[in-house]
Amino acid sequence: MVSLLRAGVILALFACGAFAADDVVSAVAGTVKTVDKATKTVVVKTADGTEHTFHFVGKTVAHGAEATAHGSKDAFASMKEGDEVVVHYTVKGTVKTARELDHVGKDGLKMTEVAIKSVDHAAKTVTVKTAEGAEETYHLTGNAVIETGKGLDKAGKVTIYYSEEGGKKIAHFFKS
Repeated sequence: MVSLLRAGVILALFACGAFAADDVVSAVAGTVKTVDKATKTVVVKTADGTEHTFHFVGKTVAHGAEATAHGSKDAFASMKEGDEVVVHYTVKGTVKTARELDHVGKDGLKMTEVAIKSVDHAAKTVTVKTAEGAEETYHLTGNAVIETGKGLDKAGKVTIYYSEEGGKKIAHFFKS
């Protein structure tokens, strides 16, 4: 009877998502509207006018600005109203938690419009065709996502947000 009860509790926990594997990571590009250091939140406004509020935690990493990649303290220190950013986040209930913050522009991610030619999921690379007709290969970060939720294989033309590290182009985000 006790083992049957335990099995029922374990099944109920799985059904409720208590043992969820990795959280699904989404991303959004936009402009920082407000930064509230007291509540560790930032509001980002997208091109279509939608405003997203993100919460920062100790594991939030920032790239592409002064004193970054050391957690939420530095992520806040480097953020100000008007900054162009890409926020990678997870959602639990109605709370969006920032996992990674990428600055766009000077000292941050670069962006360019390309057409997806092929995706190598095993090698974690994507080959694209530039507007000039050249082919380039980008390496994908673990959090590289496409804003629309479509797979890259079906994306067609996209804006790719990337950095250059060790002579390689590293894709962080795609927007169609």
